[in-house]
Amino acid sequence: MGGGGSSTRRVTFEADENENITVVKGVRLSDSLIDRMKEPSSPSGRPQNRSATGAVNDEELKKRIAEELALERARRDAEAQKRRLFGKLLERERISSNEHLTRAILRERAATEEERQKAQRFARQLEEKDRELKKHDAYYKEQLARLEERSAQFYKVTTEQYQKAADEVSSRFK
Repeated sequence: MGGGGSSTRRVTFEADENENITVVKGVRLSDSLIDRMKEPSSPSGRPQNRSATGAVNDEELKKRIAEELALERARRDAEAQKRRLFGKLLERERISSNEHLTRAILRERAATEEERQKAQRFARQLEEKDRELKKHDAYYKEQLARLEERSAQFYKVTTEQYQKAADEVSSRFK
């Protein structure tokens, strides 16, 4: 029988013309209880009539049914409590898993953001270095052009002086 929470129900029962027990209000009885209800309650094992002992048997039967119902209710209550506890345990585990997953996602997002910022920083540094290299390249090209110009002037002056000296020497020894 699965069942929800505990409920208190009043069960009324009566005997039909064959002294079979009929349960009213749709309460289901276990097979063992039905078998016990069919058995004679006297120690001799023979059926008794419904005179004075009938009332005692009805009381005993009511006690048995009440005990069986109490046991069944206790079993249902225990099952319901187990389900509630298991549900709470599953809920706690789900919440814990969600929190762990959320923390992992946040850590991953933070790490990704940090890596993105690092990449941007390195890109800016690389662009700065590139500008610096271009500036140095322009400076050195300018210096090289000046040196080449000076060298050309120096070559021209020395060539002129050589030619002048050569002409002088040549004019003296002619």
